Amino acid sequence: MIKPRVDTLMEKTDSHYAAVVVVAKRARQLNSYYRALGEGSYEEYTPPMVQTESGNYLTIALEELANDKLEYRYRA
Repeated sequence: MIKPRVDTLMEKTDSHYAAVVVVAKRARQLNSYYRALGEGSYEEYTPPMVQTESGNYLTIALEELANDKLEYRYRA
């Protein structure tokens, strides 16, 4: 089962595509953060913005979106 629920995520975005793009980009940022943290440098990356028991970057990004921690906008 996916947590948070998909219908909760859809309330935060205007389409499935937007949710996938936003969450995938944030998961890559989290991956970079933890990789830099392991190397001793983490100044340029944002740490996780929610407390979670999961270590999966995608799950963390989904929870951030569900908790209104992520904002996005379309480029013109």
